[in-house]
Amino acid sequence: METMMIQGVELILSQPTQMDFKWVGNSEVKRQLEASWLILSEQDLPMNPRIIGKPGIGKTTLAYAVARDYTPEVYIFQCTVDTRPEDLLVTPVISSGQQIRYHASPLVTAMLRGGICILDEGNRMGEKSWASLAPLLDTRRYAESIVAGVKIPAHANFRLAVTMNEDASTFDVPDYIQSRLQPQIEVGFPSPDEELEILQVNLPNAPEEVLRLVGEFLQRGHEENKAYTTRDGVNISRYAVKLMHLDQSLPTSDAVEQALVQVLDEAAHAFFVENCLEVPESVLQPLELLLLNATDRLQLSFDSQVLDELDPFESSEDFEASLQIEFEDPFDSDLDEDLDEAPEKTSSSALTQPVDNPVDKSKLEASDLTPPKDKKTDPNLSDSPDKDQKKP
Repeated sequence: METMMIQGVELILSQPTQMDFKWVGNSEVKRQLEASWLILSEQDLPMNPRIIGKPGIGKTTLAYAVARDYTPEVYIFQCTVDTRPEDLLVTPVISSGQQIRYHASPLVTAMLRGGICILDEGNRMGEKSWASLAPLLDTRRYAESIVAGVKIPAHANFRLAVTMNEDASTFDVPDYIQSRLQPQIEVGFPSPDEELEILQVNLPNAPEEVLRLVGEFLQRGHEENKAYTTRDGVNISRYAVKLMHLDQSLPTSDAVEQALVQVLDEAAHAFFVENCLEVPESVLQPLELLLLNATDRLQLSFDSQVLDELDPFESSEDFEASLQIEFEDPFDSDLDEDLDEAPEKTSSSALTQPVDNPVDKSKLEASDLTPPKDKKTDPNLSDSPDKDQKKP
């Protein structure tokens, strides 16, 4: 254990974090983080950026990868709702000899050694813990441990970054702390090519089809504002590859579907089936037009190989040519039989009024059913002005 004396108090230092992180993706956010940590003169100080974004999109990976370019002394402190001020700075521990020894946190160790500390998910801490860091985040650059009774100055090369998740399980960071955590660097979802490259870097031996399906699932999820992240994609791909390794006959799509259910949930699986395994648009459009424009009863009979060979159709004309359309009205034969059995002449008295205007049959007389007579041919009709009157 490495120790360091600070104002007569021996502090046991923490060990740096060793991880094989490689940043793949948006180079712009990497440049922004590098700019915030630059020291341009002896009077200049590095800034304390906060990196924000949804969980699982690589905020910690970005900070660690850039920090490793500066120094091997990189420390990560995981913040929680239970983090106390002494957890951030110095923690007293009773040793085997019943003596109190003081352990420096990863943050204090980075301060003393001139390393870089990443406060991961910092907005999960309460205000009391943030208040103990206020003098460290401004030009004073020191932290005071009440437990150990020492004031700890920060090395000139000490740098700090804070990652923050955008979700409902976090606290609001006080304004006086946010003004010290500048600049704000926002990490968004990667582009299709970047996301596929991230999957390839994390799973270099995975089949290309697995990565393609998972990458398409993630991109569709980003478009629909779903909570599916690149970390989810890596876990889905990793589990699908393991399933295929144990069962060589398992189709790729089935392995991805099973991994989606077990890594995420049934809703993610349904979203994948609907958006990534649906019938191509070139097939659905002509089928919809045929069904919507049909005025008679329509019978569609498909070639036995049409559904198995959808991909070769490059245009809607090719698909329409593969359909055999038969128009058949089942009422035609019944109508012909009725006409054959009907008499040649139909009496005019058999005509009835339309259903829309029902008439009480009890009030109808036989004369009312006879057609009107023309006054030029009927001598019984008078030429008097009262046309409704008839001669006796």
